[in-house]
Amino acid sequence: MLPNTDDTEPGIDTDSGTNTDTRTGIDPRASIEIDSETGRSGLLERPVLRAAHGKQLATQDRVAEEVPVALVFNGISHAVMMCTPRDLDTFAVGFSLTEGIVSSGSEIHDIEVRMHDDGHAQVQLTLVQRAFASLKDKRRALAGRTGCGVCGIESVQLLDLEPERVENTGFVQRLADDALARAARELPAHQPLMRACGGVHAAAWCDAGGAIRYAFEDVGRHNALDKLIGQLVLAREDTRNGFVFLSSRASYELVRKSARVNVPMVATISAPTTLAVSIAAKAGIRLVSFCRQSGYVEYGAAAIPSG
Repeated sequence: MLPNTDDTEPGIDTDSGTNTDTRTGIDPRASIEIDSETGRSGLLERPVLRAAHGKQLATQDRVAEEVPVALVFNGISHAVMMCTPRDLDTFAVGFSLTEGIVSSGSEIHDIEVRMHDDGHAQVQLTLVQRAFASLKDKRRALAGRTGCGVCGIESVQLLDLEPERVENTGFVQRLADDALARAARELPAHQPLMRACGGVHAAAWCDAGGAIRYAFEDVGRHNALDKLIGQLVLAREDTRNGFVFLSSRASYELVRKSARVNVPMVATISAPTTLAVSIAAKAGIRLVSFCRQSGYVEYGAAAIPSG
């Protein structure tokens, strides 16, 4: 979400005890729908003590929900991710693609989302035999390794730091001059969870004019991107003819995930990391950060005029 320059904190009215935005009179949480598969909104109420302007108020506030989500492929548990319990079908599809488990959406035959009484979710995917055999080979290669998944010399070799170049369809050349400014202006309207509680990231898909076609939120920025990519696959969108707009920084895994599905441009609200810049350059992805309505910063040698 773009930085708030108003001294008044949105969502706090210490006199009334409500979460109504004192500047607009609108409750920012009212438009959040319940997810049809998990039965969750992505928000939970918790008791809080608000302190502002010398006053204290005991009340309730909504907090972003975070639950364990087990991804199960052909009956075998592969990973557990911490996610916002919304749009888990699209998340599972996007994760499968961006982690190289499948090479296309057609390799996923069935998806079933289950929410358990203890609060965790499970997504069961049925893969074609070829993709499942490849996944089992990867699991055998990882057997016996410990740590965070990107730690140690053996794990570093699995990071896939040499992406293939994305296919150049001329999309970047067709991009409207004000596309990034429009995306930055429109993104907050697509962040109902962020408006309600803060603490979540958004990933949006924009056309050449900067109009937002799809947007997803999650407590994890990589999860939000996986949800977005999953939706693009399920909707049969051409990932070469649009760009990803993220409310977060640009880190390695976000650019790498985008490269896997041939996204030509990644734009972010916050800063990039050096590895993100490197991966974008190798993949031929245009990387733009610090996006505001007033301007942006583009990274990479291609962005710097010669001479």
